[in-house]
Amino acid sequence: MFFVYVLRSCVNGNFYVGMTIDIPKRLGQHNSGANRSTKAHRPWELFFSEEYQTRIEAREREVYLKSGIGKEFIKKKYSER
Repeated sequence: MFFVYVLRSCVNGNFYVGMTIDIPKRLGQHNSGANRSTKAHRPWELFFSEEYQTRIEAREREVYLKSGIGKEFIKKKYSER
């Protein structure tokens, strides 16, 4: 199983999109500062995740969520909360 996840910064509300096979481990890496691109915006919380059977499917969804229309999808999902 592969997961596409969206994190939300507890500091400034920024979003981060990624892909992994182990969400708790990956979230821990983001919050410990192991990822340079997310280090400055710690701590992070899991906003939502999606599960996929193949890495290819997960990667396609990750690319979509990082696109302009994908960012709009995330913002819409955020405004519904």
